[in-house]
Amino acid sequence: MPQINETFALYSERFMLLAAIAYAIAFVAFAWDLVQNSRTTKAVLAQSQRAATAAAKTRVGAMAGGASGDGPEDSSYRETVLEGPEGRVQRPTFHAAVPAGGADGTALTADDSMRYGTVRRGTARVAVALTLVAAVVHGAGVLTRGLAAGRVPWGNMYEFCTTGGFVVAAVFLIVLTRRDLRFLGTFVIGLVLVMLTAASVAFWTPAGHLPPALQSYWLIIHVSIAVMSSALFTLTFAMSVLQLVQSRRETALTTGTADKLPFMRLVPSALSLENMAYRINAIAFVGWTLTLMFGSIWAEAAWGRFWGWDTKEVWTFVIWVVYAGYLHARATRGWTGTRAAWLSIVGYLCVVFNFSIVNVYFAGLHSYAGIS
Repeated sequence: MPQINETFALYSERFMLLAAIAYAIAFVAFAWDLVQNSRTTKAVLAQSQRAATAAAKTRVGAMAGGASGDGPEDSSYRETVLEGPEGRVQRPTFHAAVPAGGADGTALTADDSMRYGTVRRGTARVAVALTLVAAVVHGAGVLTRGLAAGRVPWGNMYEFCTTGGFVVAAVFLIVLTRRDLRFLGTFVIGLVLVMLTAASVAFWTPAGHLPPALQSYWLIIHVSIAVMSSALFTLTFAMSVLQLVQSRRETALTTGTADKLPFMRLVPSALSLENMAYRINAIAFVGWTLTLMFGSIWAEAAWGRFWGWDTKEVWTFVIWVVYAGYLHARATRGWTGTRAAWLSIVGYLCVVFNFSIVNVYFAGLHSYAGIS
């Protein structure tokens, strides 16, 4: 059995600290980007309202001049013929062209294709660059942790948390190369910070050797797929939360209520968020299915049975059932909108419960939290 390298273990902890600091700055940058957009939107709204008021006054004067025969003819002016008790009455009306999007000339939401637009968002670009730097340092921390222990670095809750946070950030950056999901930055990087904080404060474990049951190549297969699936579920959780907020905002705007969340104009429509979350959840569900299958095969090799109703096994199956129900209900039962979003959120909460509460407070064959 290889000896623990304390030097690499120390480097790993320092890398994790530096990564957390970089993530924190990136989190602030993403949040500031939302604040800047909110202020810009309010300024544009106020300016367009002033312009609309001035234009209305000009049109009233133009129509008055046109009625007396002295004013210029306006191509947007026409007369509406009404039937009244005194016969046919002509009432002048003005039909102004309304720009696409909101009545104030600005789009109500971002482009639903989630492609990058022509507007440069400097703060968001800085936030992405900081996230990339943080992810590289974070990856170095995960790598040196593995070198310190002489094995793959996901044998306990500390290592699962740190590795899972790295995968979440990496997946987010990879998706950013194809779609403009910078509106998710505050939420995704916030979750990564929560994972690193939990790992350092609640689950910290010194580098050490694995229990005999975990010394298997199935650890690499089973846990790596579980980490990747959990990272994808994290992305869809953030999307589902934003979907609920955007849906409520869209409903309020259709009733004429003032836009209280102008920064949400950076976010696509609720339907687009739902469709994207559904596609990513479908991929993550395949991974979670493989996690369940490979876990059963590993259990047979380690304990001589495929299924033993251990608490961890039960909750892994519960998560599978929730996401299976989500995919089935949305695809065949028409469960769309807020109901689909809530199912996705419930599924992720089950993932968090399975990782945290089950590992810490429920005794079983899978109790490898590594905390004293």
